[in-house]
Formats: sequence, structure tokens, C-alpha cells
Amino acid sequence: MVVEIDGFTRDTFAHDGITHDVYKGGGGTCVIVIHEIPGLHPQVVEFARRVVARGHSVWMPSLFGTPMRPFSIPSTLPVLARVCVAREFTQFALTGPGPVIGWLRALAAEAHATCGGPGVGAVGMCFTGGFALGMAVDDRMLAPVLSQPSMPFPIGGKRKGAVGVDHRDLARIHERADEGLCVLGLRFSHDGLVPAERFDALRAALGDAFIAVEIDSSPGNPWGHSRRAHSVLTIDFVDEIGQPTHDALERVLDFLDERLSA
Repeated sequence: MVVEIDGFTRDTFAHDGITHDVYKGGGGTCVIVIHEIPGLHPQVVEFARRVVARGHSVWMPSLFGTPMRPFSIPSTLPVLARVCVAREFTQFALTGPGPVIGWLRALAAEAHATCGGPGVGAVGMCFTGGFALGMAVDDRMLAPVLSQPSMPFPIGGKRKGAVGVDHRDLARIHERADEGLCVLGLRFSHDGLVPAERFDALRAALGDAFIAVEIDSSPGNPWGHSRRAHSVLTIDFVDEIGQPTHDALERVLDFLDERLSA
């Protein structure tokens, strides 16, 4: 199904036998916005428009689902079932999201060659949250943002502390952190899909180079966030100045500006 998105042009990108549509908009240094499950829904596009408004190009791959279909739980479950058994994606491995990371790294290289600037940024969300970390092996990736990185699913203690990349890639990312790379992570404090152990592991691996934004979703929190709150920049985002999710959005936009400035 061909879907057009206002303000973005639709293109395709192929690498190593994998082809996906990519929606491109804006101008300036590029940020790759990687949607969450169930797909490139309107709230993801709205976030991308905010990145464009800050003076960046945005490339949005459509990896699964139907672009611009509104988010709903019924639409999420069948997509999740499909992507979790697709070879392209992670399935339930502890150490990496499969061939899609190679595709995303190639897309980042193409974006840098096309848009110029010092490098590129990436924002992954939920199922794709850790993809931005996997892309950080490449020197072109200067601003990886992990919004509620939920893979691998935190079933059991080992998975809770897993960060979704293998030891070799994590060692390279650690080297890059010593050279000045920073990684930004976002989560709600009581999000069972993104346990505290995962951010603890990122802190242990990257030290001060890992910047954690953790939003209070404990019972009775002053912001009224549900304990089930999950999607910081989209579904559970509250567009009001002073709200923690609004502050988190501004932190992401500032991070992209700072790390991608020429």
C-alpha cells in the first residue's frame, strides 16, 4: 500500500537484499527517525516535524506496519507477532537486532553523503529503541537517542540488563564514548518493558557518556503518568510546557542540535 505523508517525499532504499520506503523532509544535517510498533503512525510523524522545525533533515524508514495508520492496541499485536519472527529483526536474541542494523547503517551513510554536515543522528523508539545504539558503531553516527528501548524483551534477569548489541559492538561504542560520543536514553521510571537494569547496564558500559532521562511514573506521581506509560515522545507525550515529557522532547532536540552542529 502506497502512502504519502504531507511535507515528506517518499523514496526507497535497498541494501543487502532489504528494501524499505523512506520518507524524507526538511533540510540540514540528517536525523533518522525509526518508528515504534505498530508503524510510522501520526505521533511519530509529528515528532519528526518538530525535528525538521529545528533545522534538520529527517529520514523516516517505514520498516513495518502501514504509514499514518493511527496507533491502537489492536493494530499493535499482529505487527508485533510478525516482526518478532522476521529474520530481518531481532526475534528474541540478547545480542543484536539482526540484518536491519546493517540496513540502517547503510541508510545513515547515504544520508550523510546526501545531507552533509559532521554526521547524522538517530532516534529509535520502543522495539527499535536500541537500533540507534547499534548504529553508533559507525563514526558517522554522532547523536544516538534511545527512547524506551524495549528489546530484548525483559523476561528474566539477564534480559533485563541486556542492551541489544553484542560485546564487540558495545566495546566499539565504548571506544567512541572515550572519544566524545554521547548516547541519550529516555524511559518512564516504572515501565516494565524498559527496566532500570537496562539503563544501569548502559551506565556501566558508557559511564558519563550515557545521559539518562527517567520520568517519574510511580503511583501518585505529580504528573499523573500511568504506571503503564511507555512512549515518551509519542503516545504518552504531553505537549505542555513544564510537563516532564515536554522537557524530555526539548532535551532530545537540544541534544540533536548540539551533537550535529557543524
